[in-house]
Amino acid sequence: MPLTDVALRSVKTTGKDRKVADGGGLYLLVTSKGARLWRLKYRFDNKERTLAFGAYPDIGLAEARKKRDHAKRLLRDGIDPSAQKRLDKVTATVARARTFNAVADDYIVLQRRKGRAPATITKTEWVIDLARPVLGSRPIGEITAPEILVALRQVEKRGRLETARRMRGVIGGVFRFGIASALCETDPTQALKGAIAGPQTRHHPALLKPKAFGGLLRAIRDYDGTPEVRAALELSALLFPRPGELRQAYWVEFDLTAAVWTVPAGRMKMRREHRVPLATQAVTILNDLQSITGWGDLLFPSVRSGTKPLSDNALNAALRRMGFTKGEATAHGFRATASTLLNESGKWSVDAIERQLAHKDADAVRRAYHRGDHWEERVAMMQWWADQLDIMRAK
Repeated sequence: MPLTDVALRSVKTTGKDRKVADGGGLYLLVTSKGARLWRLKYRFDNKERTLAFGAYPDIGLAEARKKRDHAKRLLRDGIDPSAQKRLDKVTATVARARTFNAVADDYIVLQRRKGRAPATITKTEWVIDLARPVLGSRPIGEITAPEILVALRQVEKRGRLETARRMRGVIGGVFRFGIASALCETDPTQALKGAIAGPQTRHHPALLKPKAFGGLLRAIRDYDGTPEVRAALELSALLFPRPGELRQAYWVEFDLTAAVWTVPAGRMKMRREHRVPLATQAVTILNDLQSITGWGDLLFPSVRSGTKPLSDNALNAALRRMGFTKGEATAHGFRATASTLLNESGKWSVDAIERQLAHKDADAVRRAYHRGDHWEERVAMMQWWADQLDIMRAK
């Protein structure tokens, strides 16, 4: 006689395993310890077999019967329900490994293996986390461009246009990794070019006139803060690197005898090693600095920890302390000043200046055929620039 919900609720444990039949091979196994488990008895290849459906009441009577009927249909098609259950489990495991979340996690691991800078990895993880609520559980091969656009729009609506733009690029990187790993076939982000409002180009404030810049150089020379920060500002003016490249510099990167600073690819924006010629003035500053921080690995260790560099706000805070507003001068602005005045001098080729700034050539064809290092010209240019700073400071 078929079971009812009332009968199921009244089933008692007797201290021994027993079966309570429902029909069609379906029964409830009541164990000696009180567990109530759905089972289906069937025959396949002339052998009696048993298929588990789960426990009651997690699996109710109606659901257990649906599972029984599905198993019967498989049997009619010549398929062993137990074998199909194992296959479904493997398929589900594979599907979970192919979700955006799983592929993104593997992509981040790959970036670490490639030696990407820790700050870059952190930013990548942060951007991917913004996409996870929308895309995370979806199989990567099934994600469409409109789904990605939903994730991008959520960021765009908060006014974070640069983050949305970067997010599309990072998601595209995950998909390209998925393609290389045979987990998906296309990168839907390619269809979204232009779909997100682009951020307005932000120009870093800088002093572009020699007289005004000379005033800044005098203020730096007279700065009464820590000698490490003063040295960092002076080197920023002499070498005009990106602030993070200098703040996180290690002594091992400097050959003061050969007068060369080699910035590793992992800390460069373009992800390629960059050599910086050191003028005699820069070498002097570095020699003096070595007597202060040469005991450790970093040129500019934080006052709180000798294993961590100066904070990213340290140089800008020093400029504010000297009386320069954020609309007048920033740590990044030294690059704009050097670029402007070097180009205006007419003494140096644009290629040498751009190579020293470690800029990427916007012209892809030119970039492919113009790979010269312009080293000798850059050595002369950096010494000339250092001498010009002395002249500007003295006026």
